[in-house]
Amino acid sequence: MKLLKVVFSLFAVLIFAIPSYAAIGRAVIKGTVKDSAVLGSVSIMEMNDGLQIEASVANVSAGKHGFHVHEKGDCGDEGKAAGGHFNPQKVAHGFMPKDGQMHAHTGDMGNIEAGADGKGKLSIFLPGVHLIAKDPSVAGLAVILHEKEDDFGQPTGNAGGRIGCGIIMIEDEGAASANASDDLTNSGGEGG
Repeated sequence: MKLLKVVFSLFAVLIFAIPSYAAIGRAVIKGTVKDSAVLGSVSIMEMNDGLQIEASVANVSAGKHGFHVHEKGDCGDEGKAAGGHFNPQKVAHGFMPKDGQMHAHTGDMGNIEAGADGKGKLSIFLPGVHLIAKDPSVAGLAVILHEKEDDFGQPTGNAGGRIGCGIIMIEDEGAASANASDDLTNSGGEGG
């Protein structure tokens, strides 16, 4: 009987300790200038110890492009309204997954590499970052795709202009599952 109580207690702890609803975010990347064909999508899954980010872009030049979360949720003025890299710790630029929040901007995700077909993907984990509820959280902020490679130089990686921008929005699990099947080739890019 004692063993049964222990097992039941552990089961109850697991049930209540694991959230039944995981926060899911999504950003739709559009070109920052009128008639730009740049487009993409970002899905963000909040895990217990950080964010899993999956990004896809299309219609960009071949090569590496800096990819960052910026401090404001505004894609206006060719992406400049998004402000600087999300950097609540006020530290130097770096590669957050490797360097950590105390040695890199929280929004520093490095580069997304596009092939000759103009498409690129990035899968990255940001430890200690949250989508909602805890600091630092990224919901409502902008994701920026830059024209050039982030070389990790100071102060912001020398990645050049902002060619794509999307705002991180919260979705429920059902909506995110339905949107996960979206095909980039069927999306229309708009300037802005």
